[in-house]
Amino acid sequence: MNRTAARRQLSRDGWLYLLFIVIPVLITSQLPELAGRLGERLALPLFVIGLATLFFNLPRFTAYKHALIATEKALSSDAEPAAWAALRAIRLRALRVAALPAWLAAIGAPLGLEPVAQLLLVCGSLALLVLYRVPRQLQ
Repeated sequence: MNRTAARRQLSRDGWLYLLFIVIPVLITSQLPELAGRLGERLALPLFVIGLATLFFNLPRFTAYKHALIATEKALSSDAEPAAWAALRAIRLRALRVAALPAWLAAIGAPLGLEPVAQLLLVCGSLALLVLYRVPRQLQ
């Protein structure tokens, strides 16, 4: 795979994960709230767990940084296609972990999680998505 195709594929993955982050929250926020004490009791712990999942990205971001450096070193060599494939695999794994707070917000929407808390979790996931973009130096 050449450099242009790899960058296009990474860009497509980023847009796809943007949809995976935003769409579930938009859909579940339209669902009726589950009445009862169980929903009220689960909303705050779910928000705290969502905030805690932001910290799961620290080792993933370190791995992503190292993969970026390895890809940059492999540019214009025989190892370039393998480096792009490794970068994509590491980035996809990191994007899945970055989407966790938004997915927990989607789960919490029918349980009575406040819209502000949902917005904070989704914004956290979107901020992580921005961190995992591919820099221009890899062109």
